Amino acid sequence: MADFRILKAADSALVVEFGSTIDRKTSDRVLALAEVLEQARLPGVTEVVATFRSLSVNYDSLTTTGSELEQAIAAFVDEPTQSSHSKRLWDIPVCYDPKFAPDIEDVAKSIGLSVAEVAALHAGTQYHVYMIGFVPGYPYMGDLPEKLQLPRRSDPRTRVPPGSLAIATSMTAVYPYESPGGWHLIGTSPVHFFDAASAKGALLGPGDGVKFRPVTPDEFAHIHTAVERNDYVPSSVELAA
Repeated sequence: MADFRILKAADSALVVEFGSTIDRKTSDRVLALAEVLEQARLPGVTEVVATFRSLSVNYDSLTTTGSELEQAIAAFVDEPTQSSHSKRLWDIPVCYDPKFAPDIEDVAKSIGLSVAEVAALHAGTQYHVYMIGFVPGYPYMGDLPEKLQLPRRSDPRTRVPPGSLAIATSMTAVYPYESPGGWHLIGTSPVHFFDAASAKGALLGPGDGVKFRPVTPDEFAHIHTAVERNDYVPSSVELAA
């Protein structure tokens, strides 16, 4: 029995759904199928979008049909692939000082840790980018240490500054733009996470790894100045398969 299902999402889109939980194993299957389909260049497919546990396949209905595409996709599920896209492990500077982290003291108090312990626990974990969404370049990263897993705020903000580092449930993220938000803000990064003028757009991609590096307010100011001058790009290395 197949452990996936293909659903019609619109008159020109299918969704390939794996499982019902958010975890690395499911994410790896989603990302692997996305890469296989991108390499296969199936006629009519216009875009492949990975999410937590499913893959959206958009197509031109004048070139192919949903039924034809469904059969073709089913043949590719679980097909071994040699990755052609380099996944990166990023080193992202973040200032956890309460001046840059409006919720970190409340978070620390609610879970019985100090502010320094919250910062150390968050920065001591390597995160996996599950998907990009909400706004361009917004990386949904997991998995938070269990101690830091909190529900969303009961009073969402209407304006969250760009660069804000946030946590909620098992996820952490950085807001690329000013936007509404209901997550707990525990730091700020001086890095730009989306550049509409660049070919890549989003700094991070699904499957990438991220480590956050604590910096002082002075170091934040120095890096921020360099970012604004286009003289700073966070370092990264190829992520081992």
